[in-house]
Amino acid sequence: MTTTARNPLSTLKSHLAAACAAAALLLAAEGAEAADLNALIWCDHSDPTLLEPFEKANDVKVNVKEFEGTGAGLAIVDQSQPGDWDVMVIDSIDVPRGVEKGLFEPLPEDKLPFADLFPEVKMDKSTIVDGKRYGITEKFGYNTIGFNKTKVDPADMQSLASLTSDKYKRKVAIYDYYLPVIGMAALAIGKKTADLTEADLPALKAELLKMKANAKLVGEVTASQTALATGEVDILVGGGEWVTAGLAKENPALDFSIPKEGAVLWSQSLAMFKDSKNKDMALKFIQYILSPEGQARLATSSCYWGMPANTKAALTDEQKKILRFDEQPGFLARAQAYPAPNADLDKKMQDMWTEMLQAQ
Repeated sequence: MTTTARNPLSTLKSHLAAACAAAALLLAAEGAEAADLNALIWCDHSDPTLLEPFEKANDVKVNVKEFEGTGAGLAIVDQSQPGDWDVMVIDSIDVPRGVEKGLFEPLPEDKLPFADLFPEVKMDKSTIVDGKRYGITEKFGYNTIGFNKTKVDPADMQSLASLTSDKYKRKVAIYDYYLPVIGMAALAIGKKTADLTEADLPALKAELLKMKANAKLVGEVTASQTALATGEVDILVGGGEWVTAGLAKENPALDFSIPKEGAVLWSQSLAMFKDSKNKDMALKFIQYILSPEGQARLATSSCYWGMPANTKAALTDEQKKILRFDEQPGFLARAQAYPAPNADLDKKMQDMWTEMLQAQ
C-alpha cells in the first residue's frame, strides 16, 4: 500500500476543522440541556409581548405553532413524534379527549395558583379525570351578543329575543361556529346547554332558522368581526368581549351583553404533554402564563382579548373596564358551558347547522 505525503497547511486545516466540529458538538450538547420549549397554541399566545419576558427570564426560546380548534391541534399531535411538544392550549371541555389519547401529564396543583382562579372557570368536570388534574384554565369569555351601542337600543340586548326581532332584521351577523350558537339557541328557548338531547333538535333548528332569517350574513371569525366593526351589521350573534374589547380603542361604540337568558361560556386551558422532554420548563411556562403579569398580557393579546382566569391579573383600570372585570360574578352566574354532545349527537348537530346555513 502506498502513502501520500500531506501538505502541512492541509494538516493544520484538518486539525482546525476537527476542533471546530468538537466545539460545535459541545455547544449542541449544552444547548440540549437548555432545550427550546415547543408549544401548540392559539394565536393569542404568539404575541411577543407575552412570550419575550418569559424567554428572557428563563434564557429559552419558545417555538410556537398555531392551530384553530381541538381537532386540528390533535391532528398535529398525531402527525408528530412523541416528545415533539411540551405544552398545548386546548378548550377546557376537550381536556378529557387528550387524556383519553394518553397525551397529557397530571399537573402539580400545589405549584399552580388554583386558589386565585374564578371558581366558576376551574372546570373541574373537564380538567380533572380520574382524580387527577390535567388542565388549568387560563382565559375565558362568552359567546353572546356583540353590538354597536350607537345603532341599537342597549336595553334590547338584554334579551336573546332581540336576535329574531323584526326591529333588527338584516342588521345581524352570525358567527359560523355551530356549538356556541346552538348553545345560544338553547338558552333562547329555555333549555340548558348541558342537557340537550336529540329530542331538542327540532326546536333548536326552528330557533336557528329564525336567527338566520333575520341575519345579513353568517361568517367565520374575521368576516363576522369585520362586519360588526365596519357597520355592515349592528349585532353579532356569538360575539363577546373577544370581538369588542380589542377594538374598543378604535371603536368605543362596540360592546357586549350577557342577556337575562344567559350566555355560552368559552374557556381555554393549558396542558403539559406526558412525553415532553422539558417538563421543568413546561411547568415554568404554565406558571408564568397563570401569574398576574402573564395573565394581563394574555388577556390583552393583540390577537384577541378575553377574561383572565386569575382574579389577581395585573390589568390596568382601563383594561378592567373594557373587559367588564367587576361584573364577572353576575355574568358567570348566568353563563352556561358549551354543549358537549356525544359523537352521534354532535354529528346530528353539525348536520342541523349545515341545513341552517343552506336555508334560503
